[in-house]
Amino acid sequence: MKRREFITLLGGAAAAWPLAARAQQRERMRRVGVLTPFAADDAEGQARLTAFAQALQQAGWTLGQNLRLDYRWGDGKPDTMRKHAANLAELAPDVILANSSAAVSPLLQVTRTVPIVFAAVADPVGAGYVESLAQPGGNATGFTALEYQFAGKWLELIKEIAPRVTRLAVLRDSAIAAGPGQFGVLQAFAPSLGLELRPVDLREAREIECSISLVHLRKVRTAA
Repeated sequence: MKRREFITLLGGAAAAWPLAARAQQRERMRRVGVLTPFAADDAEGQARLTAFAQALQQAGWTLGQNLRLDYRWGDGKPDTMRKHAANLAELAPDVILANSSAAVSPLLQVTRTVPIVFAAVADPVGAGYVESLAQPGGNATGFTALEYQFAGKWLELIKEIAPRVTRLAVLRDSAIAAGPGQFGVLQAFAPSLGLELRPVDLREAREIECSISLVHLRKVRTAA
């Protein structure tokens, strides 16, 4: 090969190196963790994660090519969520999707460096997940599900459906940071609608049916 041809070939290869490096970087396998309180066989949970994977596909992220998803499913128990959160943090993914406050809270307890994007969270500021909606700060950001004043609308809707109702049981998980704030709004609206609220604290999903039965039993005893 002549000297001039060699220099031309070398120059062309050098010019192509940055392009090749960028292409290789784009195709580097990215790791995304997903923490959800839904059980693995829950239809709603499956639908949400299917939509998430499809949206990633449309954005150019293909499972098995440049993307890996690590799912961790819940079972209604806080201990399980904390265990899964710690496990995902140990994997050091590029980002973690946190579905609801039940997922965000344990994740922030185990990592302040891995980026967390949350969804379906009622009050991220009040819960302490972010500093403000405009400037989240820290390693968490995401989407709020609703504004607290909606809770008052729920009571108004109940009164429209059942005008004679005067007492309501409110099932809540007091361990969720956003819970007290939301219940506070309910308490503020209740007197204007002639309602008396009775909070029923829950820790696990399996307690819901039992709690409802106890509330009904107390109502029967009171009426008697």
